[in-house]
Amino acid sequence: MKKILNYIDGTYQDPTSGEWLDNFNPSTGNIYSQIAKSTPKDIEHAYVAAKEAFPSWSTTPIETRSKIMLRIADLIEANLDRLAAAESLDNGKPVSLAKAVDIPRASANFRFFGNAITQFASEAHESVGRNTMNFTLRQPIGVVGCISPWNLPLYLFTWKVAPAIAAGNCVVAKPSEVTPMTAYLLGELLSEAGLPKGVLNIVHGTGPEAGQAIVAHPNIKAISFTGGTTTGEHIARTAAPMFKKLSLELGGKNPNLIFADCNYEKMLSVTVKSSFANQGQICLCGSRIYVEESIAETFKKDFVAKVSELKVGNPSDNDTNLGALVSQAHMEKVENYIEIAKNEGGTVLFGGNKVSVPGHEQGYYLQPTVIEIDDNKCRIQQEEVFGPVVTIVSFKDETEAIQMANDVQYGLSATVWTQDLNRTMRVSKQLEAGIVWVNTWLNRDLRTPFGGVKNSGVGREGGFEALRFFTEPKNVCITYTDLPNNP
Repeated sequence: MKKILNYIDGTYQDPTSGEWLDNFNPSTGNIYSQIAKSTPKDIEHAYVAAKEAFPSWSTTPIETRSKIMLRIADLIEANLDRLAAAESLDNGKPVSLAKAVDIPRASANFRFFGNAITQFASEAHESVGRNTMNFTLRQPIGVVGCISPWNLPLYLFTWKVAPAIAAGNCVVAKPSEVTPMTAYLLGELLSEAGLPKGVLNIVHGTGPEAGQAIVAHPNIKAISFTGGTTTGEHIARTAAPMFKKLSLELGGKNPNLIFADCNYEKMLSVTVKSSFANQGQICLCGSRIYVEESIAETFKKDFVAKVSELKVGNPSDNDTNLGALVSQAHMEKVENYIEIAKNEGGTVLFGGNKVSVPGHEQGYYLQPTVIEIDDNKCRIQQEEVFGPVVTIVSFKDETEAIQMANDVQYGLSATVWTQDLNRTMRVSKQLEAGIVWVNTWLNRDLRTPFGGVKNSGVGREGGFEALRFFTEPKNVCITYTDLPNNP
C-alpha cells in the first residue's frame, strides 16, 4: 500500500514514530494509502531544515526566486492529468473539476507570486527642508507555518506556501490529513524545479499533534491557516501570547441575494453552481439563498428543476456533477444538519438522501439538497454545514434582505443579483463580508485581497496583501548634510 511520506530538507522521510494514518478513497469508502503520523519531533526536524536554509534563501536574488517558482508552475501544468486524478481519488471531487479548477489554480498561484515578487515595491519619503530620507525595507520573517484544509487541497496549499517562499521565507507546512496526496506529490516537483533543500518542508499528520506543534513552536514566527472557526480560535489562543503573526481564513455562511430585476437565466445557472460546486465544500459557496418575493415561487420551481438534473456519480465519469463527500464523518455531519432543519420546520424541496453509485456502493454520496425555511435564526441558517445543502428564504425589500444576510456570525463572501447600479452600490457597502460578487460568483483576480470579517477570519491573503503578511516592514531614517554651494 502506498505510503505518503514527509518531505523534509528536500527528501522524503518516514515519520519518526513509525506510525501511520489510514487514508480513505471517498468514492469507494476503501483505504488506499497510509499517511505519515508525524509528531513534534518531525516538526522540529522540519524547522531545523528550514532554519538552516533561511540565510541563503532570504538573500537569494528575487529574479532567481521568481524563476524557480515559475518552473514549479510549469511542472504542475505538465502534470495536470496525474495531479487531477490524485486530487479526485483523495477528495472525492469530479476529475473534471480538478482538471478545470484545482490544479490549474495551483499552478497559477506559483506563477502569480513568482511574478508578483518582482513587482513588490517599498516606499520612500523625503522630508524636504529637514534633510531627511525615510525608506521602508520589506524583509522575510524567517521560518513560517502554513496549514491548509481538505476541500481544495493543492489549490489552497499552494495559495499559502507560494507567497511565503516568494517573499524569502522558509516554510513548515501541513496539508490536511484527510487529503494529503497532492501535497505529497508536490515534493517531487519542488526538487525537479530546483527549489533549495529546506525551503519548503511538507509534514503530514493530525491537527492536534502535527498542526499544534507548528502553531506552538517558539521559533516559527507566523501562521497562515485556513479551516474551521473553532480551530482558528484555538490557534489564536495559542499563538497570540507568543506574538506570532496570524492570518486566519475561517468559516463562511454566505448569502446569495436575488432581486427581481436580475438577469434571471444567468442568475439561475450560476446559483446552481455557487450552491453545489465541489459538493458544496467550498467556503465561498452561497449556502443561504434570499430571493425577492415577487419571483420567489418561480425561482423555487426553476431552481429545483435545475438541481434535479445534476448527476451524483463516480468522480471519474465526465458527466458527473457532484462526486463524493470527503469522508464518512463529514457525510454524517451534513445528514444530521438536514434532519435538524426538518425538525426546526424546514421543508425539503429536493434531495436530502444518500445516493448509491453502481460499483461504489460504500462511497460517501449525497443528493444536492434544497430546503425552504421561514426562520432566519434556525441552526441550518446560522451554522456552517459545508456540504451540498442550500436554504431558500424570501424577502420583501432591500432592507430586509440586508438585515437577514448580515444576521449571522460569519462574513466571508456574499453574492448580489441585480441590474440596478444604485442598488449594487448601496447593498455592497452594507453587506458584512470581505468579498461581494455582483452578478457573478467565484470570479477571482489574484491581485485582490481575500478574507472575511466577523468569525470568518483575521487578515487578508492574495496579491500584495499576502506578500505584506509574509514580510516585516522596517523603516530606515537617514539625515544628510547639504552639499556646499558651488561658486
